[in-house]
Amino acid sequence: MKNAADTIEVPLYRAAHGRTGDKGDRSNISVIAWHAQLYPMLVEQLTPERVAAQFHHRSPSQVQRFLLPKLGAMNFVLDAVLDGGVNDALNLDAHGKALSFLLLDMPVRVPREFEPLLAGP
Repeated sequence: MKNAADTIEVPLYRAAHGRTGDKGDRSNISVIAWHAQLYPMLVEQLTPERVAAQFHHRSPSQVQRFLLPKLGAMNFVLDAVLDGGVNDALNLDAHGKALSFLLLDMPVRVPREFEPLLAGP
């Protein structure tokens, strides 16, 4: 990654979009780069450790990352983050799409030269 003067910090949703699913007490969050040129930068910054830190309040027991370079995507599997699962939890907001929005709000550093590739203002 370049030095801070050559980069800007933006929320992840400007560089990628996401899809989410859940099964039992496991959440599955896919992150798909808006542009292929953004993918290597996302791989560098979206580590399992950093994603686990973003979800620290949900106390995931494990975060796994699976890279899909031909799709410009990656998939994160977070265990024990859904209060026992949809049938056991009293908090339905913890399921489905809500968790992808939490991940997509995470800040990432993007080289200034890639700013035209970002979504939004």
